[in-house]
Amino acid sequence: MNTYADTIFYNGNIYTVDKNRSWAEAVAISNGNILFVGSNEKAQSYKSAWTKTIDLKGKLVLPGFVDSHAHVSMGGAEALFTVKLNHCRSQQEAADAVKKYLDDTPGAEVVIGVGWGNAIGAGGGPRKEWLDEIAPHVPVCLYSEDHHSLWVNSKALELAGIRKESANPKGGVIERDRVTGEPSGTLRESAMNLVTKNIPDYTVEQYKDGIVAYQKRAAACGITSVHEPFMRNGNAIRAYSELEKEGKLTIRYRNSLFVDPHLGIDQVDELVAERKKHCHGSYFQTNSAKIFIDGVVEGATAYLEEPYEHIDSRGELIWEPEVYKETAAKLHKERFTIHIHSIGDASTRIALDGLAYAEAQGEPFDARHAITHLQLVNREDIARMKKLNIVAVPNPYWFMKEPSYYFEIEEPYLGKERAESQYPMKSLINAGLIAASASDYPVTLNFHPLNGIQLGVTRIEIGKSDERLIHNPAERTSLAHMIASFTINGAYSLKLDHLTGSIEKGKKADLIVLDQNIFEIPESNIHQAKVLLTLFEGKEVFRHQEFYNDEVTKGEV
Repeated sequence: MNTYADTIFYNGNIYTVDKNRSWAEAVAISNGNILFVGSNEKAQSYKSAWTKTIDLKGKLVLPGFVDSHAHVSMGGAEALFTVKLNHCRSQQEAADAVKKYLDDTPGAEVVIGVGWGNAIGAGGGPRKEWLDEIAPHVPVCLYSEDHHSLWVNSKALELAGIRKESANPKGGVIERDRVTGEPSGTLRESAMNLVTKNIPDYTVEQYKDGIVAYQKRAAACGITSVHEPFMRNGNAIRAYSELEKEGKLTIRYRNSLFVDPHLGIDQVDELVAERKKHCHGSYFQTNSAKIFIDGVVEGATAYLEEPYEHIDSRGELIWEPEVYKETAAKLHKERFTIHIHSIGDASTRIALDGLAYAEAQGEPFDARHAITHLQLVNREDIARMKKLNIVAVPNPYWFMKEPSYYFEIEEPYLGKERAESQYPMKSLINAGLIAASASDYPVTLNFHPLNGIQLGVTRIEIGKSDERLIHNPAERTSLAHMIASFTINGAYSLKLDHLTGSIEKGKKADLIVLDQNIFEIPESNIHQAKVLLTLFEGKEVFRHQEFYNDEVTKGEV
């Protein structure tokens, strides 16, 4: 590391997020690394005639944000190459969007869309008839916004061989007409694969375009590190590898390989071989494994201890528990970090059973196994998570009583008591767990971490003030804890805390500058703060037009 700095920021409010949660005035950067953190006066000793000095004028500096669960490659490609349905509020509006696509794309052989809300056709899901009317001869496949349900037309069902007598696959549901028993047009969880296995993947170039487009948005939000789960062998992995070789990755990715519940332990050797191909990259690695234990509440596929209120079902368990336990044990033995999707309380208990078994069977190592979502959690299992050193990966963007979800789906499906007890983030933190926040993009389209930070603190939809809409107010979390969840805790979850996540000497210069000190403004205004500058390893990857008007000088610090 050089004696002199390339750049010195001074006169700032620098919240380091180090172990003491220290504040500083100045930070000096050399060759992409942090050379010094401390006072304005001491920073002068690192200044040379060619050092760029930037007067922050009291602005807040934070470590670069970490999104601990974001489907970058999939979401990026979908944003560019599919029919967008997030704005649709009814089956008619979605059908109109598909019709417009067909009108604009004559000769289309298949229609792929993404983003319809689960409140559309709540219960049995949206129906095929709406799509049959406008596309009787072309298969139409529309993913829900959480990607746990697929809305299809009759042609897609026909090509997949799904008929009245077709049985539900393990871990999936074929929704049916309550009178005739015929498939009604919505497929849940593993049942989606009956159709999607016939849909061509995005090309390597499409994935590359999507990742690059995502990075531009993410840089403007201050994101410098990401965990992408659910990587399959193929074009998305090639896209990341090529972008790294081309020097086009401006985010540090630590991604998970998907673990197929139908292949169990037999696939682990192949996963090891795939990991080995990508274990040395600076910006792209596949060093963890993703397991889905259950589905989601919206599709009544999250696996619960007690039945749903609206149907006689506890949900869908995607893995056979014994197969899961043995697979987790083999993954642990091969020193994978295991990243588990679990929504329901019964699902989380099974997830923990498997991780406890894995630890008992294998040699101990710094695993940092994680469970994401944690929508419903038995209080006894929170203590088990701490005992097993599990990293909690909650999604604070969802901590609110959004009318179309909470009052139309969550409360009717779960009952008032369970609905109110969702997302116990403060309880996780109070138990001593490391909580690393995540957006689950593109489930959350507006993935700006400041939105997530505000919602973790307030637990009420942005722009709302009615206290009756605060979701589970006892679980509101402090601003300091929320910032940590998007910085040092996220870095810890990705085994990057030695490189990033805090502003400390020797770490990478992943820094962001905000126009407002979010510690000094109303909690309801946190989302309004602007990212003015994002540095990734000392390189400027985003600068707001309002920054650098007269802050940059060669003068005294």
